Amino acid sequence: MGGRTSGHQDVLVIGAGQCGLAAANELATTGLTYLLVDSNAVGDGWRSRYDSLTLFTPRDLSFLPGRGLPGDPLGYACKDEFADYLAAYALDGGFPIETGVEIVSLQKVGATFLAVSRSGAEFTSRAVVIATGAFRQPRIPRLSQGLSSDITQLHVDAYRNARQIPPGPVLVVGDGASGREVAAELSQYHETYLARGRPRRLLPERILGRSIWWWMRKLGLLQASPESMIGRAMRKADPFPNRRRDDAALTEMGVHLVGRLVSCSGAEVKFSDGIAIAPASIVWASGYRDDFGWIRIPGTVDSESQPIHLKGVSPVAGLYFLGRPWQRNRASALIAGAGADAAFVINRLQSFLRSSDCERDSDTRGAASPRPRLAEPTVGPG
Repeated sequence: MGGRTSGHQDVLVIGAGQCGLAAANELATTGLTYLLVDSNAVGDGWRSRYDSLTLFTPRDLSFLPGRGLPGDPLGYACKDEFADYLAAYALDGGFPIETGVEIVSLQKVGATFLAVSRSGAEFTSRAVVIATGAFRQPRIPRLSQGLSSDITQLHVDAYRNARQIPPGPVLVVGDGASGREVAAELSQYHETYLARGRPRRLLPERILGRSIWWWMRKLGLLQASPESMIGRAMRKADPFPNRRRDDAALTEMGVHLVGRLVSCSGAEVKFSDGIAIAPASIVWASGYRDDFGWIRIPGTVDSESQPIHLKGVSPVAGLYFLGRPWQRNRASALIAGAGADAAFVINRLQSFLRSSDCERDSDTRGAASPRPRLAEPTVGPG
């Protein structure tokens, strides 16, 4: 993970988080040349989150192929612990990785992909795996623009700890897992309100002495496809485990539960249940949006900027995705699903690169590309 790896690659992987590293682990056995690029150092995507963040799943479901996550298998790793794990995974694998590289343009010229970084560096390859993950851009509702400049506003993406929040009442908008965690934390120091949206279904953390995740794995729910009946029901409910963050627990902590935020005017905000308050600060736990405007290849995304793919395989020849929610099943959005999804995608990628379709694509579009190297894997320094 040092200096520039030069030359044309068989495969360029954009993103070196858990999904990119899972792809690298698969590519290392193929004989194909490959390179991972990321704007951050490995693990920094986790390090930059709020201080008290712990993983969504226990350690026995939070690891990549070939390397377990040390510690209590039923406990939850903190963000820095998992960041260290990813850095060690990359180092042990010896994967060729260039950090500090933000890709701002991806095009396809003939059969060759051309990726350009913000600094102007160019990377060419026969195939590309986009492993940047979902929901990269913080989303703040437009109604926030009606608030007074005296109110401190920040998205949960920029929140680190309670020291960022000035004295006075604080409103957390959004009652997903992050919103509930932050509200619970802030309630120790501030009068805290949590604006909720649609009804949330929180699952018990343990059933009959076993983790809810054990049951989901045992019953095959993590492998439920998005098209299945159970998959459709799970996507609609979007449940997550209750780690003392349900309404009753939050109320006991002193968090004021209010309705959906409906208006912001000057110093006052109003909710769907008729309550109005004047917060000193607001933490927006209002989600993220995808940002794929840098992919300049027709047919890659739909009208809502969502990637077009079938189980991670794009209709654009040689282009693949990893880390999409429900990409193949419920586990796709979890660390637990990264390895299996990567194995599926890299298998399809290899078949394409070694197929007559790939050669025909090169011949008809006029861009020459080297044949895959079917020798020992070529990797760069760790």
